[in-house]
Amino acid sequence: MSGTAEVHPSATLVPTKLELLAQWLPKQLWFAGDASDLERVGFFRFADPDDEVGLDCMFLTSAGFTYHVPVTWRAEPLEEGLLIGKLEHSVLGTRYCYDAPTDPVYVSELVRVIREGDTAAEIRDAESGELKEGKVEVEGSGVVAGVDAIGQVRLTRILDAEHENTTGARGLLIAHWNDGTEREDVLAVLR
Repeated sequence: MSGTAEVHPSATLVPTKLELLAQWLPKQLWFAGDASDLERVGFFRFADPDDEVGLDCMFLTSAGFTYHVPVTWRAEPLEEGLLIGKLEHSVLGTRYCYDAPTDPVYVSELVRVIREGDTAAEIRDAESGELKEGKVEVEGSGVVAGVDAIGQVRLTRILDAEHENTTGARGLLIAHWNDGTEREDVLAVLR
């Protein structure tokens, strides 16, 4: 288990996560949906070992596609990251949202989970202390000792067989979830 990620389910977000992403997603070459019909259908979290950065991985649907959209949440701007936008969180204050593959904390944790065959973090309600159930279970495949994996990681953004490419994979991040049918999707490939 990759630690515990605390969330604030009763917090007010302005704009909401989906409103923020609706402005950014249409500018992405891999997005073929319609930002007006975004729906979050699944999620999981990783935990930052330093407990500074929120590592939020969402599955969104739009126009018949399912997208893997990991983002990071920071209290301060990240100089080298790709900023999606910022929002006001009623508990945590101003949060800067980044495309997770451009945030070194996310990349480091993603590679670690794949290499070690670990899983996503437990999600705990910060107010009640109760564990929250996510709809998505993820697991790293692990990397066999002695296997040369140089640490380059590629995300799968569109979750369908056409976009899943495991060529040259040394390790994988795999999701098990249900969107009306049982699914298994490759979310990331470590080469």
